[in-house]
Amino acid sequence: MKSGIHPENYRPVAFRDMSNGETFITRSTINAKETEVIDGVEYPLVKLEISSSSHPFYTGKSKLVDTAGRVDKFMNRYAKRNEKKK
Repeated sequence: MKSGIHPENYRPVAFRDMSNGETFITRSTINAKETEVIDGVEYPLVKLEISSSSHPFYTGKSKLVDTAGRVDKFMNRYAKRNEKKK
């Protein structure tokens, strides 16, 4: 590996998933404006929209999407286009 290209300021950082409120701590170099005290220790806090604790792929819970309606709309639109060509 090349020397001198990796950051030197890795430190523990708290990441909070805003969709479910879960917080986890890992090492990072990200800059954070807020802090949070967890178990008596103050950590920089980074807020996330989604993480593995709330993503449908990892949780197995998916949101219902009306795909049948979308497919029907698509087929109707292009069926009309094909009729015009004939």
